[in-house]
Amino acid sequence: MKFLLLTFVGVVHLLSLSSGKTIYKNDISQRSFQEIKEEIASYGDVAKAIINLAVYGKAQNRSYERLALLVDTVGPRPSGSKSLEKAIQIMHQNLQEDGLENVHLEPVKIPHWERGEESAVMLEPRIHKMAILGLGSSIGTPPEGITAEVLVVTSFEELQRRAPEARGKIVVYNQPYVNYSKTVQYRVQGSVEAAKVGAVASLIRSVTSFSIYSPHTGIQEYQDGVPKIPTACITVEDAEMMSRMASRGNRIVIQLKMGAKNYPDADSFNTVAEIIGSKYPEQVVLVSGHLDSWDVGQGAMDDGGGAFISWEALSLIKDLGLRPKRTLRLVLWTAEEQGGIGAFQYYQLHKANISNYSLVMESDLGTFLPSGLQFTGSEKARTIVEEVMSLLQPVNITQVFRAGEGTDINFWIQAGVPGASLLDDLYKYFSFHHSHGDTMTIMDPKQMNVAAAVWAVVSYVIADMEEMLPRS
Repeated sequence: MKFLLLTFVGVVHLLSLSSGKTIYKNDISQRSFQEIKEEIASYGDVAKAIINLAVYGKAQNRSYERLALLVDTVGPRPSGSKSLEKAIQIMHQNLQEDGLENVHLEPVKIPHWERGEESAVMLEPRIHKMAILGLGSSIGTPPEGITAEVLVVTSFEELQRRAPEARGKIVVYNQPYVNYSKTVQYRVQGSVEAAKVGAVASLIRSVTSFSIYSPHTGIQEYQDGVPKIPTACITVEDAEMMSRMASRGNRIVIQLKMGAKNYPDADSFNTVAEIIGSKYPEQVVLVSGHLDSWDVGQGAMDDGGGAFISWEALSLIKDLGLRPKRTLRLVLWTAEEQGGIGAFQYYQLHKANISNYSLVMESDLGTFLPSGLQFTGSEKARTIVEEVMSLLQPVNITQVFRAGEGTDINFWIQAGVPGASLLDDLYKYFSFHHSHGDTMTIMDPKQMNVAAAVWAVVSYVIADMEEMLPRS
């Protein structure tokens, strides 16, 4: 199915283009790479102007101050909440007041889950009140809670080997942290795998690179045909302690109470603003971050920072009186944390114009000092992006890495559109990710200035080049 979609998109693209050259395998540009390289080099002064304005000029610290005002006013913004919708309305007004064009809201339906009151108390071998955070979409426990013996495992494979021991117990996962993409499967699938072997609940070691007794929440997924059991994350410290207790032969008993509840889907919006292109307005470079967050902390890092440097990119370009040939479109996604729900509905609404998307960009890995840009696309496009990144030599951020995917832009990338993400300090990011610690305190205005400059230079130059990025 994917192959058929890509083939269809390529044919439509070749047949439909009437303006704005693109480079395709079957539609090679007549310009040499040297000419393209010279075109990119001609943006050196523009790139310096953007950097100077963002890092040293009147716009320095602006994205930080804008973000602080929003998150201090609204707080966390979970999917389906009144605080998320308040934030969307505030941002809609902010973008209009900033003088951006075509500012509008695109309606979507999103999940609505609330954690309610929750607690976990170890009753044996000693009394110990545990810090927990229920996982998104989890069901609750009965009002009296669930009191059961614990089975501690370090992997799904160990759970399968010890399946006869799991029935009627609370499964505790003490999986080692390898990296986020590998370890997060325990958070997402842990309850299903535990339920398959007859467990009554599951508690998952928080997926984090560092802990100061901090639970980290996130989405989990049930599976049709498998009983739904309550599931929550616990701290690294408690998971390791129970693993040690179990290895000594101690009997561990926990009472778990969770008031979590799923509600009918709620109305929400993706928030859109543009700088309309001067020559090829139908063609788009998309910059984005998500406005929703989990219900702990302030959602400043995940993903307030990404959303606000994306806004800042357009502000910087507008402030300098620049108007690229293609449209720069800002999208602030809703319900990313539930699996890119708002972004999927945006894709369904706009995918008929897929041939007009030159690049899709998402910042959702923090806005600390960037290491560089992650990129997914053809090798020809990568070579062009590497040249564009060379314009950021004044801030010493020029590297282009692989894997530009992001939850909200994957739909486009999988259909062949080049994609880019901002690469950041992932150790720091996952230390605070989805926790009470995700607040403005961990944000650095100077680092946000640099991140915004990178985002603005890349988006502007690619939007203004004579040709769209080549696809495979």
